[in-house]
Amino acid sequence: MSQTTPSTRPGLPGGPTRPDRPEPGDRPPGAGRRPHRPTTLVVALVVAVAVIAALVAVLVVQRDGEDDAVTAPTTTDEPATTQSATTGPTTAPTTATVTPAPDTATAVFPDASTPQRFDDPVAAARAFAIDFVGFTDPVLGELMRGDARSGEVEVRPLADGPVTTVFVRQLGPDDTWWVLGSATGGIVLDTPASGDTVTSPVTLAGRALAFEGNVEVEVREDGAREPIGTGVVTGGGDVERPFDGEVEFSAPTADRGALVLLTRSAEDGRVWQAAVTRVQFG
Repeated sequence: MSQTTPSTRPGLPGGPTRPDRPEPGDRPPGAGRRPHRPTTLVVALVVAVAVIAALVAVLVVQRDGEDDAVTAPTTTDEPATTQSATTGPTTAPTTATVTPAPDTATAVFPDASTPQRFDDPVAAARAFAIDFVGFTDPVLGELMRGDARSGEVEVRPLADGPVTTVFVRQLGPDDTWWVLGSATGGIVLDTPASGDTVTSPVTLAGRALAFEGNVEVEVREDGAREPIGTGVVTGGGDVERPFDGEVEFSAPTADRGALVLLTRSAEDGRVWQAAVTRVQFG
């Protein structure tokens, strides 16, 4: 008969020794549980979270900076107002149109040192033609206005004689009428021009058509009827021709005066035409 060796558990008295073999219900320590993660993994995770948090913070700061740069409101500053230490804000000055005071120094007649004045422009032109130039019983036309304060009056030696145009203007604080000079087609004075400064001898140049071509020249100073110098220049006797010449005059006592150029009638010698130009003395 075969002999069956009974199965015995280890450690039982008298029982045979067998390789250890766990019985059901007996498990080695730790059996049935997940092993613990290493500590280094936990540390790595913490470091990773910290790095991510830092990167997020940097990105947020950069984004905020970009937002500030892009979305900062644009404002338009008002122009700075310059302010004076004593007068306050400086503003552009208002330019007012100021009419200069009338200057009677531009007039040749009447003499400003006398009380003679004219409320009528034609009367002023008549007195000038007779008293200043020397016309005999001239024929005068009406005032031809240039503007509200000035105009021209035609003067003729006869009704059918040549025209001398007298320039008149209201001057002075009382707005009376004054004569600035005269011009005529028979005598054209190019040099000196009106308002020029002259010294002795004065050089004259221009054009004229006169009896035998002769043009009489007088140098007058303000306040005196008699000339301080006289002479003759010659233009054309048949057609208008140029003239030039010099006229000496004595030292004036006034600052201003006039050049008076005359032609005379071939019949009776009366004043025929006149060109009067205002000048200053140097």
